[in-house]
Amino acid sequence: MREPSSSEEESENETNDDENSDILSIHNNVDQKSLSASGENLSVVSHGRGPPRPASPSPSLISDREKAIEDTEKLEREEEERKKRLQLYVFVMRCIAYPFNAKQPTDMARRQTKVTKQQLQTIKERFVAFLNGETSIVADEAFTNAVQSYYEVFLKSDRVATMVKSGGCSANDFREVFKNNIEKRVRSLPEIDGLSKETVLSSWMTKFDAIFRGEEDPRKQPQRMSTAASELILSKEQLYEMFQNILGVKKYEHQILYNACQLDNADEQAAQVRRELDRRLQLTEQMSRMRKHPKFVVKEMESMYMDELKSAINLLMANLESLPVSKGSTDSTISRLQKLKRYNRAQHSSLSKMDINDETDSGLSKLDVVLSFTLEVHVVEVKGLKSLANNKIVYCTMEVEGGEKLQTDQAEASKPSWDTQGDFTTTHPLPVVKVKLYTESSGMLSLEDKELGKVVIPVTASSSRQPEWYRMHTTKNCQDDLKIKIAVRMDKPQNMKHCGYLYGLGKKVWKKYKKRYFVLVQVSQYTFAMCSYREKKPDPTEMMQLDGFTVDYCEQVPDAEGFGGKYFFNCVKEGDNVTFATDDENERTLWVQAIYRATGQTHKPVPPVVQTNKISNTQISRMQGDADRARKHGLDEFVQANPVMFDHHDLFNMLQTLTLDYRLNDAYTCLGWFSPGQVFVLDEYCARYGVRGCHRHLCYLNDLLERAEAGIMIDPTLIHYSFAFCASHVHGNSYEVKIKLKRGKRPDGIGTVLLKEKLQFDEIKERLRILLENQITHFRYCFPFGRPEGALKATLSLLERVLMKDIVTPVPPEEVRNVIKKCLENAALVNYTRISEYAKIEDSYNEEVSPKKRLDDVIHLAELCIEVLQQNEEHHAEAFVTAFAWFSDLLVEHAEIFWSLFAVDMDSTLEMQPPDTWDSFPLFQLLNDYLRNDENLSSGKFHQHLRMVFAPQVVRYVDLMESSIAQSIHKGFERERWEPQGNGCATSEDMLWKLDALQSFIRELHWPDEMFADHLDHRLKLMAADMIEAAAKRTLKSFEAWLRKGGKGTDYLLYPEMAVMMNVIIDCKNRALHLCALDSGENMTLIENSHQYHTKIEDFLDRIQVQMVKCLIEKLLSVLESVLSKLARYDEGTFFSSILSLTKPVNELGKAYVDFMRGNLDILRQKIADELFTLSIFEQWYTGQMKMICDWLSDRLDLSLHPYQLTCVMTINRKCFSDFELQGVPENALNAKTYQTICSRLQVEEATQSVTQSENSSKTSRFLGGGGSSMGGASSGTGSQASGDESD
Repeated sequence: MREPSSSEEESENETNDDENSDILSIHNNVDQKSLSASGENLSVVSHGRGPPRPASPSPSLISDREKAIEDTEKLEREEEERKKRLQLYVFVMRCIAYPFNAKQPTDMARRQTKVTKQQLQTIKERFVAFLNGETSIVADEAFTNAVQSYYEVFLKSDRVATMVKSGGCSANDFREVFKNNIEKRVRSLPEIDGLSKETVLSSWMTKFDAIFRGEEDPRKQPQRMSTAASELILSKEQLYEMFQNILGVKKYEHQILYNACQLDNADEQAAQVRRELDRRLQLTEQMSRMRKHPKFVVKEMESMYMDELKSAINLLMANLESLPVSKGSTDSTISRLQKLKRYNRAQHSSLSKMDINDETDSGLSKLDVVLSFTLEVHVVEVKGLKSLANNKIVYCTMEVEGGEKLQTDQAEASKPSWDTQGDFTTTHPLPVVKVKLYTESSGMLSLEDKELGKVVIPVTASSSRQPEWYRMHTTKNCQDDLKIKIAVRMDKPQNMKHCGYLYGLGKKVWKKYKKRYFVLVQVSQYTFAMCSYREKKPDPTEMMQLDGFTVDYCEQVPDAEGFGGKYFFNCVKEGDNVTFATDDENERTLWVQAIYRATGQTHKPVPPVVQTNKISNTQISRMQGDADRARKHGLDEFVQANPVMFDHHDLFNMLQTLTLDYRLNDAYTCLGWFSPGQVFVLDEYCARYGVRGCHRHLCYLNDLLERAEAGIMIDPTLIHYSFAFCASHVHGNSYEVKIKLKRGKRPDGIGTVLLKEKLQFDEIKERLRILLENQITHFRYCFPFGRPEGALKATLSLLERVLMKDIVTPVPPEEVRNVIKKCLENAALVNYTRISEYAKIEDSYNEEVSPKKRLDDVIHLAELCIEVLQQNEEHHAEAFVTAFAWFSDLLVEHAEIFWSLFAVDMDSTLEMQPPDTWDSFPLFQLLNDYLRNDENLSSGKFHQHLRMVFAPQVVRYVDLMESSIAQSIHKGFERERWEPQGNGCATSEDMLWKLDALQSFIRELHWPDEMFADHLDHRLKLMAADMIEAAAKRTLKSFEAWLRKGGKGTDYLLYPEMAVMMNVIIDCKNRALHLCALDSGENMTLIENSHQYHTKIEDFLDRIQVQMVKCLIEKLLSVLESVLSKLARYDEGTFFSSILSLTKPVNELGKAYVDFMRGNLDILRQKIADELFTLSIFEQWYTGQMKMICDWLSDRLDLSLHPYQLTCVMTINRKCFSDFELQGVPENALNAKTYQTICSRLQVEEATQSVTQSENSSKTSRFLGGGGSSMGGASSGTGSQASGDESD
């Protein structure tokens, strides 16, 4: 990272000076007010500084002093916290800058963005707008109903608001809940041809997304997705910024620390790691010697602990060693490196990874230090070329010693400019570049072009990279003074850490003090070598491996006086000493720093004299400036702090806690999971600074439990992972420690268990058990609507793991069952209590509340309870059952307990209801309909209790209804006016409706007890039969009374009330099958024959109808009988016959009867509702008339009918046949034998009458003579009148 600009630096300094002045003032105040927190110490301090305090000090002074002390302590704590965070941030920065243990994971589940309170309110408003028709989204009624239900049940639920507040609710949860709801609705819809249910689901989800998104631009969604994707892999700059926010580090503090720690220098960071590991190794050896160990659960773990520390350091060294270092050549390999030393290094103060071969001076070969350089030779132009003609062609060639030759483009001598670059590769640290100038030869026989001049340029990796002018050595072909402009750039390979000319003198190598070209070569992460080279040679002439050496500044060597070199430093090792010197102090500083990074020594070399003159070297000046700025802002102590001296377990606990808080407050529903970048940094920190895995997970569990206890939603699967790790570590190691001591360590390398870890684990285990039981008890509110998905199932699985005594012995299923059973028992109480509070059922216990209001409240409470259990079944039952196959009965017990709590309120409410009120039956219907459809709760404890409570009420209700109906029949028929109403009269309609309503009501109760239900059915059927029978009897009685009201004359017409009475019987008969027939069932086979109430009542009603028809026919025939008795007075030989004949009757009696017959036919046809019944009356009436006429004629077989008798009887007979034929009486009944007999007799009588009239007229004419003509005419006139009457 580059240094900030001067202007930014000035502004930073200004602001920082102000801040530092404030901080300094705070420090001064703290120093001046060094008061103790306890009251006793305060009194001692005050007595020591001044006169004694008064006996009764002013309360205001005491409070001010206490407040000042509290403020001072608060400032001290804040300052300590700030320093701790800054120091922690330095360690974190080093982990980010040079990771060698961990990588950012790429397989973590992607987290959804969370829904906030404001977003939830916006979502509610959008759905309300849709339901109010304020959007342009077209939807059918089914979709609208689904959205309405979703809004009422889900969006308005306080549990959703709680879930949003807990930070565990995402837009995906909203979508999944709606999708689950509509899937059930769509499956219940009928199939539609050409439209699959999948298409309907897809269409509904599209509309839901449109409502949920509102007016947002859909094009913003990809941007949100990219934001989520950017969380997966973070750059170093993003990680720095994240942990600045986590640890509260300011931007300028980060910049200063970044530069002071040289985080952009990979070599410095690798050296820092090597120094840290060396210090940890020394501390480990010191602990081993002094036997300072933490307390373990088993004494034998002390030796294992030291081995684990060394193994952890060895693993870090191996990881660091595994980092690639670019070699100078692909042929170079580190296969010749010796094996890693395993800490037998007490004789060395520096950390080394190589064993020195005793047979040779160096353990390295020349192949291990091969360097590969890339050279760029840029030929720009030549000046001073005058001897050649302007049109001559010139060009240049360039080559590196021992390499290929390249040529530039051609140019004219008047403008020798090429601006051509050549790229070369060489293994020479001191290569030589040759550039020659040529001109084309004009001779025909010349084979080669003429060389005009050349220049030889020695190059080093530290040479200037800017174009420079070089004087060319000309040949005899050119006499000009030529200069060429060339830029030579030589890039350093990555394994070349520093280079330059030094004076060197050593015991084993470089035994002669002279100037040589040295290169510091990195062979691997732990192996470095000082190599000296000669010009044009790829291999080093001499080299020294820096393993075990320590570099430092030193004074001038006496042997070197007069041979060159002003500034000295040396590399010291037991038995060896090499002194180097430079002509420039800055160069010496750079060499010392480079070798210091390579040796990994703990001692940091300090220049002997502070430089006061201006520093010319840019790198040195920048490093010095960074150090000065860090010192100025008081940050140098954090940079120079020794990591080994800190309690990294405590620091990591703080880092992990702050990171978790930051993660829980970001825009994602993390549920406690860290982001990949955070996991990477935490993993690297633990590995680099030796944080024990068990401690890490115990702290993590503690943090997660604190957040979960505070109402923040945490994924139980995450808790399960950490708990399983800790349980495996604590129980596994302590349980099998002796086996592990024999067979080796665990795969993670940690086989020891600290007593502190064991105690903390036991405490966390108990807290976790309490938390899990509480969550299961409040499962409806901790996991609302089954969200997060799978969380409840994971919680149950985790509880089973927590109940295990160790990692080997499984917990007995009965123990798990008892724990969960207890939780569900408490859950029933919690759920019912909250539902009761929501329904405000406690308010209904107020004496001022009416029984009706209280009953309504209980019915509403019952609806809520049913909804709660249905939601539990829909969203939570599957998790319970899939977690434990034997769990369904516990859920049934939970529901029974839940209903038993409801039964208390229900019973108290029913007790306060007035007697003989039936408003509570809707409550029974509501509960019974739910319970009987639930196979687990049907016939359960609460269901049986419900039957016991309501059975007496049902019986009482039936009794009262029976009495009421009986009274209505008695009183109704007494006051009945027999006006048509419905299919009968008012009383009958009321009776039949009440019977039907009563049976429907009892039927809709769906009484769960089959025997009692059959009993009720029998009783109601019997009641209906009895009531109908009573009504029929009263109707028949009234019918007979009405029949007696009329006379026997031909002016008699049936009363319409009589037709209503017959309709009553008809209606009762029609309704008898419905009201009196028993329902078919399994138990009907044995009692069908003995309790067929509808058959008995039908037989009775048939008899009533027969009786009514009989009475009616008798009444109607009595009129005919009266007519015939009147005609009998005209019988032959009677006294009245001759007298009545004088009145000259025509046909008055016959016409009167026909009018009577037709009037009553019309009344019967119009008033009686049953067509068949009316037809049977007509048939019986016709048959009775024919029989009566036939009998009347039979009685007069020996007598001739009077003409008047004949005329009347023929009229009645003929009109009766025709009218009844029109009314639909069948032909076989009309043309019966009786009718034929009557017709035959009448025909005989008519013929007889004709003959008799003829004879009488002839006798009269002979007897009277001429005057007989008038008599005869009169006689014939009478006959013609008779015939005319007959024809009428």
